[in-house]
Amino acid sequence: MSKTYVNDMTHGSEMGHLVRFAVPMLIGNMFQQVYNMVDSIIVGRYVGADALAAVGATGSLNFLFFSLCVGLTGGLGVVISQHFGAEEHQGVRKAIFNSIYIIISAAMLMSFLGVLLARPVLTWLKTPSNILPDSVAYMQIASMGIIGVASYNCVSAILRALGDSKTPLKFLIMASLINVVLDLVLVVNFNMGVRGVAYATIISQVLSAVGSLAFAIKNNPYFKIRREEMKFDRDIASKCYRLGIPLALQSSLIAISCVALQSVVNTFGSVVVAAFTATSRVEQLVQQPYNSVGMALSTFTGQNMGAGKLDRVKKAFSRAFIMITAFSLFMLTLLNVFGNDVMRLFVTETEVIEFGTQAFRITSWFYLPLGIIYIVRGLLNGAGDATYSLMNGCVEVAGRIVFSNTLTLIPAVGKWGVWLATALTWLITGIASLIRYGQGKWKTIKLVERKDDGVRQRSNVRSFRARRLV
Repeated sequence: MSKTYVNDMTHGSEMGHLVRFAVPMLIGNMFQQVYNMVDSIIVGRYVGADALAAVGATGSLNFLFFSLCVGLTGGLGVVISQHFGAEEHQGVRKAIFNSIYIIISAAMLMSFLGVLLARPVLTWLKTPSNILPDSVAYMQIASMGIIGVASYNCVSAILRALGDSKTPLKFLIMASLINVVLDLVLVVNFNMGVRGVAYATIISQVLSAVGSLAFAIKNNPYFKIRREEMKFDRDIASKCYRLGIPLALQSSLIAISCVALQSVVNTFGSVVVAAFTATSRVEQLVQQPYNSVGMALSTFTGQNMGAGKLDRVKKAFSRAFIMITAFSLFMLTLLNVFGNDVMRLFVTETEVIEFGTQAFRITSWFYLPLGIIYIVRGLLNGAGDATYSLMNGCVEVAGRIVFSNTLTLIPAVGKWGVWLATALTWLITGIASLIRYGQGKWKTIKLVERKDDGVRQRSNVRSFRARRLV
C-alpha cells in the first residue's frame, strides 16, 4: 500500500495527536541544535575561545535576517492548515504555490541585506575588535545561505500544516549529518576556521531544502499542483501576508531584542561573550521540546479551527501545559546539578566555565514561563491571532532592552544582568501570553469558510486517512 503524507487532527485523542506530531519535530529540532552545538564545540576546541565568541556575536543578527523568512512560513502554514481542516483541497494547493513564491522572494531580499550590512551592523553593535573580522565573514557566508534555510522551512511548514512532521525530520537528520562531516573536514583538516563552519552550515541546508521539496512533489498529493492553480491568488496571498507579516515581525522583534542584548554582552569582553554563547546554545536546546509542543499545538489548532472544533483546541492546550511543566522541572534540576559538566563540552577555559555554570543557576528557574510562551504562541498563531504576534514581539523587545541596560548598571549585578534580563523577559512575556489567551479573542477569528451542506464532504481526505501517515 502506498504511503500518503497527510494526517487529520480533527478526530481522536488530543494528547495522542500532540505527542505523535511533536516527537518527530523534537527529534528534528534536537538534531538541528546538536549540529549547532557541534559548530560551537569544534570552533571552541579546535580554533579557540575568540573564534567561538566571533560566531556567537553574529547569532542574534543572523537570526534577525532569516527570521523574517521563517516567520512568514508560520503564517503560510496557518492558512494551509485551516484550508485543510475546512476540506478546501483546491485552496490547499493554491496556498502551497503562493507560499513558495512568497518565501523565495523574501529570502532573496534578506540574503542581499545580510551580506551588505554585516560589517556596519556588527561594528555598530560594538563587536570586540579582535573578533570582528571573523564575525563579519561568518555572517556574510551565512546570509548567502538564507534562501536554503527559508526554502527548507517553507516546505517543512507546509508538510506540518498537513499533519506530517516525519518527512521534515528525515531531511533535517540528513542535513545534520552532512553538517557535522563538513565541519570536521573544513575546520579540522583544512583549517578554515569560522568560515569553514559557515560553509558547512549553508551547504547542508541547501541540500536539505532541495531534497525535501523533491520528495514532497513526488509523494504528497497536495504538492501535485495543477497548471490552472499555478498562479498568484490575491485572496490566498492576502491571507498569507496578513498572518505571515505579523509573525515575521514577531520573529524579527524578538531577534532585535536579542541583538540589543548581544550589544550589551559585547561590552564585557570576549570571556563573557564566550560564556553567553555557550549558555545560549544550551538554552536553544532546552527550548526545543517547548517549540515542538508549540508547533504541534499550532497545527492542531489550525486544523480544528478550520473544522470549527473549539473544544478540542482547549483540551489540547491543557495537555500541552502539563507536558511543558514536567519538562521545566526536569531541566531545572539537571542544570543546577550538572551545569559545570555541560559547560565543559564547549570550552576548556576555567573562567568561562564558571561564568556559564552560574548563569544556568539563574535562568533555569524561569523555564516554565518560557514554555508557556511557546504553547500560547502555538495556539494563538494557529488560530490566526495576528495581533498577539506583534504584542508578543513588542514585549520581548521592551523586556530585553530595558532589563539588560538597567540591571547591568547596578554594581551588585553587573555582567549577570545579561542573563537576568533574559530570565525576566521570559517571565513578563509568559504572563502577557496567558492574559491574551484568557481574553478569548482567538475563538472568534475566521480565516476559512467551511463547506457544510449537512453532510461533511470528506471522501477525498478519508482516502488519505485510511492509509495513515507512516
